[in-house]
Amino acid sequence: MNWPPLPLSLWVASWASLLALLLGTPAAWALVKIPFRGKWLAEGLVMAPLVLPPTLLGYYLLTLLGQRGLGPWIEQTLGIRIVFSPWGAVIAATVAALPLVIQTVQVSIAALSREVEEAGRLDGCNEWDLFRLIHLPLIWRGLLAGGVLGFLRALSDFGATLMVAGNIPGRTQTLSMAIYDAVQANDITRANELAFLLTSIGFGLLFFVLRLRQKAGAAE
Repeated sequence: MNWPPLPLSLWVASWASLLALLLGTPAAWALVKIPFRGKWLAEGLVMAPLVLPPTLLGYYLLTLLGQRGLGPWIEQTLGIRIVFSPWGAVIAATVAALPLVIQTVQVSIAALSREVEEAGRLDGCNEWDLFRLIHLPLIWRGLLAGGVLGFLRALSDFGATLMVAGNIPGRTQTLSMAIYDAVQANDITRANELAFLLTSIGFGLLFFVLRLRQKAGAAE
């Protein structure tokens, strides 16, 4: 299938933000609500993609998912190839987006009222019931904001995605890579068009998140 950069970028970012939310929400809840030894280490590992150079992060993922890592087992078991494929781009973007999602959701969970939790426990709720019936409905703004920020981070990722998925036109070339190729080819007109498109999407979603936070603050 021939994927132009914009549809591919939106597809990758959508899947990555969804996966980051599914993985990041319980991780954020555990980091806030469950005391355990070595929590500082877990938080450090979660935040590592924010501080590691993107190419280094991509190298680690390539080593893990490539032919010398889990790549052959994944291909035999699931029938899909990760490296140099759109799914490789999704995985790289998910790992890059995960810290932002976890941080955003952590803030929302930490702000939950203890009185509400105690009332739920008195009504017979266990921890799973609290999470499902009380926490999730109360942190929906944080989940939405985390999902949008994760989408933006996945949409703009370059280094890690390039290392894992490559820069294959029509297959793994996202908007960021297309801008890079246009600049390398001295096609400034196309680079400006793609840059304007990516900037418009980014700022539009960023302003949405900021407006959502403003409304949440006013409601409180």
